[in-house]
Amino acid sequence: MSRWYGPGGIEVERILLDRGHGARQVLRVTRRGPIRDIVLAYATTVAEVAALVPLPDLVEVIDLPLDRRVP
Repeated sequence: MSRWYGPGGIEVERILLDRGHGARQVLRVTRRGPIRDIVLAYATTVAEVAALVPLPDLVEVIDLPLDRRVP
């Protein structure tokens, strides 16, 4: 799934929620803290995320596959 990080410990992650009626995609906005993480919102649109976080400050994190071959 996609993830974006921003200043102040903000993380935006695309997740699937399953509420018995099938899964749906949402954006979970979390603030990472020293003691615990706090979920700020479950957003269904980018506009909802933009109300919480300046979008230009977000950086997308891309997971790269590991090459485990030893030369």
